[in-house]
Amino acid sequence: MAIIHLLDDDMAVTQACAFLLESLGYEVHCWHEGAMFFSQAELYQTGVLLLDMRMPVMDGQAVHEEMLRRGSTLAVVFLTGHGDVPMAVEQMKRGAVDFLQKPVSAKPLQLALEHALLVSEQTFERQKIVACYQQLTPKERELAGLVADGLINREIASTMNIAVRTVEVHRARVMEKMQAGSLAELVNRLQQILDDRNAKNYLVS
Repeated sequence: MAIIHLLDDDMAVTQACAFLLESLGYEVHCWHEGAMFFSQAELYQTGVLLLDMRMPVMDGQAVHEEMLRRGSTLAVVFLTGHGDVPMAVEQMKRGAVDFLQKPVSAKPLQLALEHALLVSEQTFERQKIVACYQQLTPKERELAGLVADGLINREIASTMNIAVRTVEVHRARVMEKMQAGSLAELVNRLQQILDDRNAKNYLVS
């Protein structure tokens, strides 16, 4: 069941929205302040944070900034009043998936959440792949890059100036650490990292 975190300081709004979301088949977790959300919510999962913009102490903008700082895999959808639209658009530029205006009806809400869940799922899977990649040694990363380039073992051995048997050993370890069941799966996972501009920091050996 898809998980939706609903963060809004207006309890009447959260109760009404939670009822609607649950009727649509979502698992809903309600929060009334940012600090409690960050201390208790699971931030690294597939799910959506449906976030109000105007809240005391920690407003929606501050919550979103903290989500970005922590690298949460939850997708953020803002739920805002008319006066907050320019600010919400700015937050979308920073990675929020969508913004909805109060009051919101079921159909646009569901469409926004379905899209956000897909974004979250992709982010979660990419983060798992990056975590696997970070376990590779510098030599294994070098070999992995050559595998992704399509080189065969003999060519990799020549490029790295190591024995073919050593290539086979390193390659088996790369397969295991990357949790790849086949060469095609390994190349696909490596390519996701190598093609992701946001993952450049992980490519430094």
